[in-house]
Amino acid sequence: MKIIADTNTFLAVALNEPEKDLIIRLTGSCDLVSPEVLPFEIGNALTAMLKKGSLQADEVASSWEIVQHIPVDLRSINIKSALKIATEFNIYAYDAYFLECADNIRSPLLTLDRGMKRIAKEMGIAILE
Repeated sequence: MKIIADTNTFLAVALNEPEKDLIIRLTGSCDLVSPEVLPFEIGNALTAMLKKGSLQADEVASSWEIVQHIPVDLRSINIKSALKIATEFNIYAYDAYFLECADNIRSPLLTLDRGMKRIAKEMGIAILE
C-alpha cells in the first residue's frame, strides 16, 4: 500500500520523537510517497529548529543523514490544484502539496498535524492512525 507521508513524520523518526515507534509500525510494510518538495521542507524545518536553539549544527547534519535512509517516492504535484486546496482551506501551500498528492493518487495520509487530518477527512482522504 502507498502512504503519503508528511514532513513531520520524517522529522519525528529522525529526531527520535515519541511518535517514532508508531510511525515505523504503521509504515513498515508500505511504500512511502511524498511531494517532491519534501527534502526542501525537511531542510527548512531542521534549520528552523537550529535557529530556535532546539537543535545543534551536528544534530541538523545527523538528522539529515537519518532521513536520507528512509525510502520515499518523491512525486511531482499539480501546483494549481494544491493552491486551490490552500485557498479553500486557508492553509499554507506546503501543507496543500501533501493533501493534493494524497488526493491525486488516492492514498491515505500519515501526518502528525491535527489541522491537516481534519482537512484531509473533509476532502475524503483516509488518515493513517
